[in-house]
Amino acid sequence: MSSPIRVVLTDDHEIILDSLSLLLGRIEGVEVVGALNDSRDVVDFLREHEVDILLTDMDMPDLNGINLTLQVRQHFPQLRVLMLTVSEDADRIREAFRAGISGYVMKKAGKAELERAIKTLARGEKYFSESVMTQLMALPIESPRPTDEAPAPLVPLTDREIEIIKLVAQELSTNAIADKLFISPGTVETHRHNILRKLGVKNSIGIIKYAVKHGLL
Repeated sequence: MSSPIRVVLTDDHEIILDSLSLLLGRIEGVEVVGALNDSRDVVDFLREHEVDILLTDMDMPDLNGINLTLQVRQHFPQLRVLMLTVSEDADRIREAFRAGISGYVMKKAGKAELERAIKTLARGEKYFSESVMTQLMALPIESPRPTDEAPAPLVPLTDREIEIIKLVAQELSTNAIADKLFISPGTVETHRHNILRKLGVKNSIGIIKYAVKHGLL
């Protein structure tokens, strides 16, 4: 029998923690190893327990979900972070992307979607609910926000390549992208190869990271 997916929860509302613990406890193959109502305790907990996925709220006092993600990713780079929140604000979703989350699900999600998200992350893939991707894709393409460091130059991409990047971010397969855009799988692969070459990355994760950094999502 394979090992269960070990999940730790953090939310500043006890009733949310209790509800999530009960809900996830009914999912086969998932084990809740901790439920913390103070996000500042998460790193110490992770040092003492083996955890596969951190499920965290966005808005919490003292240490919010984004800052917590930055902190745990620094110490535990292999940990997968699933953000469960009520926020559909595209700017905050982008910020969470940049912090290194692996998935983003709305609190209105049901048991089936939570199970799908957790098991997707456990396979090493990313998961973003349909409503989240809708928010990201509805925004116009924008330049990255100014920082103190000089940003890397924006690579010129065609409209079709940008379309494909957005669909890659949804974890769609080559055939699914082809069906959606009414083009052949071979054409999709050609575009994907050109995107990888232009961006200087090796895989879909690299494409998504570039897209988030430059405001393409």
